[in-house]
Amino acid sequence: MTDTTAQDAGTGALASPASSSDLYRAVWRWHFYAGLLVLPFMITLAVTGALYLFREELDAILHADLKRVEIRETVAKATPSAIVAAALDAYPRRAVKYISPAGDSDSAEITVSADTGQRLAVYVDPYDATVLGALPDRGTVMWTVRYLHSLRYFGPTVRSVIEIVGGWSILLVGTGIYLWWPRRRGRGGVTSVRGTPKNRMFWRDTHAVTGIFVGFFIVFLAITGMPWSGNWGAKVNEWANGNNFGYPAGVRVDVPMSDVKLAEIAPTTWSLEQARIPQSTDAAPQARDMGLDRAVEIIDGLGLHRGYTIGLPSSPTGVYSASVYPDDLAQQRVVHLDQYSGKPLVDMSYADYGPLGRWLEFGINTHMGQQFGLANQLLLVVVCLAIVMLAVSAGVMWWKRRPKGSLGVPPMPADRRVFRGLLAILAIGGIIFPLVGLSLIAMLAVDLLVIRPLGTRLSAR
Repeated sequence: MTDTTAQDAGTGALASPASSSDLYRAVWRWHFYAGLLVLPFMITLAVTGALYLFREELDAILHADLKRVEIRETVAKATPSAIVAAALDAYPRRAVKYISPAGDSDSAEITVSADTGQRLAVYVDPYDATVLGALPDRGTVMWTVRYLHSLRYFGPTVRSVIEIVGGWSILLVGTGIYLWWPRRRGRGGVTSVRGTPKNRMFWRDTHAVTGIFVGFFIVFLAITGMPWSGNWGAKVNEWANGNNFGYPAGVRVDVPMSDVKLAEIAPTTWSLEQARIPQSTDAAPQARDMGLDRAVEIIDGLGLHRGYTIGLPSSPTGVYSASVYPDDLAQQRVVHLDQYSGKPLVDMSYADYGPLGRWLEFGINTHMGQQFGLANQLLLVVVCLAIVMLAVSAGVMWWKRRPKGSLGVPPMPADRRVFRGLLAILAIGGIIFPLVGLSLIAMLAVDLLVIRPLGTRLSAR
């Protein structure tokens, strides 16, 4: 690498010995590829993620006519059964889910299902059972943002991209730290930004300084987002939860179980996606369903956090399934009640999760901005803005550095043997995250068979 090339690479010093120079080139080349693949997705993830951090606040504003009610302390609230009846009068279907108001100014939400399977979320004033309106189930603006963030709108194949992006993001940070490393230079480009926006040095320093301060958070978000991926996440979910009907290890399940999963009837945590619903067994020949009002009375007596969801029984063996996942992990709870006797068949909290489940749920809760309140939300908003800045500065820096008529791919190392150690590291990552490994192989093939020959032809002109 010539002195000029070393400066362009951002070393800020004279070229290193050949081996160090070659390693720098190899790392820089793969950092470029990682950015090329990841940064467009990271912008989308950062923007949708920043919005979703304030999902409750934004939904309360955007759907205030449905979600907010006037507090009337002197008025007795309607019974849950009356609220459900009002929803069914307005929308004659079958009630499948009841969500209790999380606060005194919140409406109740009833999910009703048509024979076609289409569902509506009906919002009802809990004081006088007035129906406020309805939306498609999970049809609020923030549910749309969530599905965009997870690429759920685009099917399972495209959702696999999340796993690939997560792995390449970690590679991006690792190679970026190597390129940022001071190497006996001053604060410029290490902790400070030089130049003005007209200069390439300004954008290089902005990219490097922003990246080093936000790198830890990118890795954290990538790792804690991995459990939601369709391939790796699903396998780890099975391993973390064991084989006891989808419940974490340590939860005793000694009642008959159905084939219905908790995730099919109510939003649930990652650790309980595979949890199966128990069956009611206390039915005498003339036994009657105890009713929603009695179920709510029992659930309140058990001390579940306000705002819980109750999945309603839909068959003689169905149960009342109450679940709540507030910001405080310690108050996460799932309780299944026999629909006839009201007996709790399964009563489980966060403390019952296995060690891996608890760690992953803590990471997911922090990832979603819940664990540490407003400070958690504000910190991650800053991180999301920094990620957008990283992507923008990378694009500007590439455009200013790119030679005319060239792809601007960083040069190949003179000694190809330096790739061996780098490829070994990539291989380890590929074993841990198989889809990432396949994408690394594909990128390596493109580099060897397409980009390198194309670069040779362009430079020969």
